[in-house]
Amino acid sequence: MKNKLCVLGSINVDHVIRVPYFPKAGETLTGYDYQIAFGGKGANQAVAAARLGANVQFIGAIGQDQIGHTMCSAFAQDGIDITAIEEIPNQSTGLAMIQVADSGENSIVISAGANGDLSPELVEKHQAIIAQADMLLMQLESPIEAVTLAAKLAKQAKTKVVLNPAPAQPLSQSLLSLVDMITPNETEAEILTGVKVVDEQTAALAADKFHQVGIETVLITLGAKGVYVSEKGNGQIIAGFRVQAVDTTAAGDTFNGGLVTALLEGKTLSESIRFAHAAAAISVTRMGAQTAIPMRKEVEDFLAL
Repeated sequence: MKNKLCVLGSINVDHVIRVPYFPKAGETLTGYDYQIAFGGKGANQAVAAARLGANVQFIGAIGQDQIGHTMCSAFAQDGIDITAIEEIPNQSTGLAMIQVADSGENSIVISAGANGDLSPELVEKHQAIIAQADMLLMQLESPIEAVTLAAKLAKQAKTKVVLNPAPAQPLSQSLLSLVDMITPNETEAEILTGVKVVDEQTAALAADKFHQVGIETVLITLGAKGVYVSEKGNGQIIAGFRVQAVDTTAAGDTFNGGLVTALLEGKTLSESIRFAHAAAAISVTRMGAQTAIPMRKEVEDFLAL
């Protein structure tokens, strides 16, 4: 059996609208290209990993509604094991309102819905899935108590813990000390370490702070500049690919899904980052979240160019 990935995280339905620019307070703007898409950081990362070739089990929660069931069917079609996605009675599936400006930047408002009910009890119920996985990938759109418990259970079972600390929020030392690999962007790195990341030197300072709490591998994503990666204190920037971006919504999630997929296949860290960069580069040339995530063959073809 190929190596198992457990993703624990959020499931959202995204309402996406394109706008010329972000409106100011009190301003009414005419948008265009409205669409409903499947999103949520957990779901995006699970879909990315599955499409890119990983064996994925997903722990998450949906509401008692049609959209939640539709999304679960879509996950199953992507090859994700959905047995640990719980339906929460009298609750709605999580929702995100996304504005995408013509510049390619996005602005997002989230209603947690069922994601807020992804409780430690629910995590405990699926303890065996975490224990049997080679890697556990999590983000921060789920309750922090659930994330912390999952990390503890993973640590006990010697399952590697990968944390994408997004959306940005301060985290306890006790949670960070359970993490094997962390993948913040510049903003998230600053919130967690107090270091403003603007270049390679400041990225190295932030990475050192993560190493001090016991995190072995640190990847700080630097947007167009690539990724600063530090293993046991040895750091370097690995550049990404230059493409014409139309929508960056799925970039970070696709990168994380690609990264863990490649690592689970035994690729080196730098090979895995290159694979993840390629997947993310393809995703930003398309609209939406899960609709933008490429298949394995597309990434292999891209890397072969």
